[in-house]
Amino acid sequence: MVFSSLLFTFYFLPLVLVLYYISKDKYRNYILLVASLGFYAYGEPKFVFVMIGSIALNYLFALIIDKKRDKAFSKVLMVLDVVLNIGILFVYKYLDFAITIANKVSGASLQLKGIALPIGISFFTFQALSYVIDVYKGTVKVQKNPLYVALYISFFPQLIAGPIVRYSTIEDQILNRTSDIETFADGARRFMIGFGKKVIIANNLSEVASSSFGTDVATANPTFLWLGAICFSLQIFFDFSGYSDMAIGLGKMFGFHFLENFNYPYVSKSVTEFWRRWHISLSSWFRDYVYIPLGGSRVPFWRHILNMLAVWLLTGIWHGANYTFIAWGLGYFVLLVVEKYLIKPDKRKLVAFKVLWQIVTLLCVNFGWVIFNSSSLSYGIKYCLAMVGYYGNRFTIDDTVIYNMREYGAFLILGVLFSTPVVKVLGAKLGETKIGNATAIITPLCVGFVFLWAVSFLILGAHNPFIYFNF
Repeated sequence: MVFSSLLFTFYFLPLVLVLYYISKDKYRNYILLVASLGFYAYGEPKFVFVMIGSIALNYLFALIIDKKRDKAFSKVLMVLDVVLNIGILFVYKYLDFAITIANKVSGASLQLKGIALPIGISFFTFQALSYVIDVYKGTVKVQKNPLYVALYISFFPQLIAGPIVRYSTIEDQILNRTSDIETFADGARRFMIGFGKKVIIANNLSEVASSSFGTDVATANPTFLWLGAICFSLQIFFDFSGYSDMAIGLGKMFGFHFLENFNYPYVSKSVTEFWRRWHISLSSWFRDYVYIPLGGSRVPFWRHILNMLAVWLLTGIWHGANYTFIAWGLGYFVLLVVEKYLIKPDKRKLVAFKVLWQIVTLLCVNFGWVIFNSSSLSYGIKYCLAMVGYYGNRFTIDDTVIYNMREYGAFLILGVLFSTPVVKVLGAKLGETKIGNATAIITPLCVGFVFLWAVSFLILGAHNPFIYFNF
């Protein structure tokens, strides 16, 4: 079940909201837990047991670690918990990939297992790991009620595709939270905005991206390949940030406050800044649980390089079992090393260099998404080469480009516009003027219109994929 579906929006969500708000406070967490497990079970009921197993594993390890405060023994338990969690993730997500590599290297013919991937396993595994590690570090108190731990790990707004929520963020909210009409309305508004971003912009741009990434790049028009690459860059942003908006909005509707996950990443002036703005919950997770424990930047040069390599290799692998994701992660490793060590500090201050590097950053991100979205690494490389005219094809405005711009050009313009903070800044400035009171009326009307427009697309049976369900 996806948020951007009629089933969720008009049946599941209203039912859960009614049951939640007519119940006494002491029962509300249990209603959310049952709803979350039901939400997850809708797609494939057997995978609920994988999640319940993960909940039980991490609940018990956290309890034992908290009880056995002997430092050495607690560390052994924490490491064992990490190994078990990663082991479960490996079996479901990476086993066939590992077997394929082993067959190529050794010449063996081991049979692939064909194990289906539980939706959202990378997200809830990282949430569970952060809870146990934080209990070990003493930064959060152990939760002795297993149902509360279960709610934290399985809470349906952030279960499928994040944000990756830390237990410290909602520890107090699980036990004591308040709901008021203003917070609920703000949550509903945020949900509708995310719904619109996903259905109106991301889904329509996916039509262009899917078409371009299915072509024979050696004979394709480079103009169309650029159009497809740009559309995918915007698609994945509005797809994922829209889902995060919906998750944050749903959380508020139930009294929870999640941290932001995106902050206009495509206006970044450097690759470093891009990763401070893109998928913030994932990048901060790797920073706090991998990069800093390895020593961060306060180590000798080569040690720091290895620390960065570990983080970006893992970031790529986290996204999926394919050479494309590994190459994508390693590409960011190289770019960040260049930024950190090869660009002289005096150059960073030059206005011309700042403008140039912002353009370079956006181009690198765009080429990175080409590799990310390709079915194979070889296809991704060929696509990138074709974009720069390697195969000798002319850049033309042919019928394919004209058709796609006619059908989807408006959504491309909307995507470019709303991927920047221009509308947000203008809205804030208008709010400070004499017509500020009018914006308080106009804004909800605009949000309502966007939501109804998005619903109309779903009613008409529009294409409704979701990229991060694969992770």
